[in-house]
Amino acid sequence: MMTFLLPFTLAVAMPERAPQEALPPQDWSALPQLALRRPADPTAAMSAYVHQEVLRGRCASATRTPAGWTLPVDIAVLASADGAIRRVVPRAIHCPTVEQYAAGLVFSGARDNVDLPASVGDRWYRTRLIFAWDP
Repeated sequence: MMTFLLPFTLAVAMPERAPQEALPPQDWSALPQLALRRPADPTAAMSAYVHQEVLRGRCASATRTPAGWTLPVDIAVLASADGAIRRVVPRAIHCPTVEQYAAGLVFSGARDNVDLPASVGDRWYRTRLIFAWDP
């Protein structure tokens, strides 16, 4: 059985680069959590793709747990004051295909779905995708 856990919301690739803040800060722990208006709708196929990447030897970052396997991917998201997603940056986990896949999921899930505080300019946020599957 395939499971996909999401303690946040989804999204992918960036349309344009914000000139002053092209990269997220080095310390992501200080970034506020990305809040979405509508919750993510994860599917088993999302984790299945990541599972296949692990089986093909393209990613060795998955961790075995008592419940199965998990692979978390941290993502930084640059959003503008109007809620537009300007940039999505996955934290490197030595799995480029999974990093880009996760970034894509976050970008598409966050598009027109970000709940931002009023009167905040371009700002970096953080979120995490956790892909999970049975042994």
